[in-house]
Amino acid sequence: MTFSIHGLAVARGIAIGRAVLVASSRLDVAHYFIEPAQVISEINRVRDGRDAVVSEIHRLQLSIGQMGGKEVPHELTALLDVHLLLLHDEDLALGVKHWIRDRLYNAEWALTSQLEVVARQFDEMEDDYLRERKADLEQITEKVLRAMRGVSSPVIQPQVRTNRRATQQDLLLDDTVDVPLILVAHDLSPADMLQFKQSVFAGFVTDVGGKTSHTAIVARSLDIPAVVGARWSSQLMRQDDWVIIDGDAGVVVVDPSPIILAEYGFKQRRVELERGRLARLRHTPAITMDGQKIELLANIEMPDDAASAIKAGAAGVGLFRSEFLFMGRRGKLPNEDEQYKAYRRAVEGMQGLPVTIRTVDVGADKPLDESLHDGAHLNPALGLRAIRWSLADPAMFLTQLRAILRAAAHGPVLLLIPMLVHASEIRQTMALIDHARVQLDNRGVVYGPIKVGAMIEIPAAALTLKVFLKYFDFLSIGTNDLIQYTLAIDRADESVAHLYDPMHPAVLRLVANTIAEARAYGKPVSVCGEMAGDVSLTKLLLGMGLRSFSMHPAQILTVKQEILRADTVKLRHWAESVMAEDEPGRRVAKAN
Repeated sequence: MTFSIHGLAVARGIAIGRAVLVASSRLDVAHYFIEPAQVISEINRVRDGRDAVVSEIHRLQLSIGQMGGKEVPHELTALLDVHLLLLHDEDLALGVKHWIRDRLYNAEWALTSQLEVVARQFDEMEDDYLRERKADLEQITEKVLRAMRGVSSPVIQPQVRTNRRATQQDLLLDDTVDVPLILVAHDLSPADMLQFKQSVFAGFVTDVGGKTSHTAIVARSLDIPAVVGARWSSQLMRQDDWVIIDGDAGVVVVDPSPIILAEYGFKQRRVELERGRLARLRHTPAITMDGQKIELLANIEMPDDAASAIKAGAAGVGLFRSEFLFMGRRGKLPNEDEQYKAYRRAVEGMQGLPVTIRTVDVGADKPLDESLHDGAHLNPALGLRAIRWSLADPAMFLTQLRAILRAAAHGPVLLLIPMLVHASEIRQTMALIDHARVQLDNRGVVYGPIKVGAMIEIPAAALTLKVFLKYFDFLSIGTNDLIQYTLAIDRADESVAHLYDPMHPAVLRLVANTIAEARAYGKPVSVCGEMAGDVSLTKLLLGMGLRSFSMHPAQILTVKQEILRADTVKLRHWAESVMAEDEPGRRVAKAN
């Protein structure tokens, strides 16, 4: 019987094939109290389990090194590093020891108890990418539990017959031919996915995850259709079911009828033809029909993402989220040299193109020192985060600033400051940047010139732009937070997620006014939030006067195609009429 499952579309395209189910990685955990004499042996059991998982990851990294990394996406190797950081996290280890020593919990109970404590901290995080790292923590915990019990990996290696892509005639006329495979799982860890690094699978479906989960990141890096957050998909499907993944709509069709199969086969061929056409645009300048040159930049999370940006034809990096370097290291910040090497790798990877590095965006929801987490921050989104956190810890901030300045000696670097709102914060920030230069001068360390910009992501900042334009070289509109703060909507809260609306008139006016005022002052302005990569909004942003977009590398060619078809003179009048509407979204939907 044909049925469909809806989830989140995270990687475009159509995939058709047989389901390969991954066994559930969830383990039942025994809960019992131990005798005081057993404390040391229980702690050793956890340590041995952890060491076994660390050894497993090291073996995987070694296999990657032997392959030269050619067949493994950079995102995947970096996520393995994250798992190692989490496994060596001191707070996690100390928490487990606390439950065993003070509460006399057995080893498994202690490990899962500390997982729940840390998981709550991840749930409170404002940043989508950081919040979804909770899945990594859950996965390494489950691997440690399995190692403690001597249970093998939950991933089932399929018997791959061939990697040949079946034709539509094969699918309709002969049910026994070799066909592509669709991986279906509750969730997948980077280590699990490395077992399938030979591009065996045509697509992925997972029960959990969001648009910035590691499965989504890897799927996008491989340009493989994927749907995540499909809830009970791994329980509703059976091994070897026919499955269709619609990565554009976020729909999974199970046991499709011949008519549906034929329809999606046609869509698949059309998508593949479209991708081929888009690939030819890589070296085509992004210029509108009326001659306006548009800058298309890439958002990256890791230094090695620079390769994806280059491959997509990006004109540079418009947003490097430096907080990735601080993940999973509570109390152990990356030092200046470690940060410098990471930033330098990104700069050199962009081959002379500019790299915009945003200073670390952590906050009350993710304290760098656990002792500072006093429970007083009821709403982390409104608390001590981003630049507020950096200014509250000048030593940490100066370390990052020195590392970025040093990386600027190897190529063009722009420094982006998040969540500014007060003139006093701006002056403090500028003073610390100058102080970082003085510190490097005193040490005789070489550094390069940088341009400094501000993120406009708080309505108060958008309404007082003259102050920002006085101090900064450029502006970058962070639409994700701007929408959240303008509409008073927590974008992480599912109960109000339907109210998170980039097309709300107030949001559009703030974006349009920021673009217009920056251009009037002769200062560059870009959009680096999700709106920039949403092709349905490309014409509207062009009509508002935007000439610089920053997005995930996989979105660049699709947006470029829309730009090449656009006439900004006509779009300017249209955009003005759209913003005059009570419900602009309906007008834009009709235009698309």
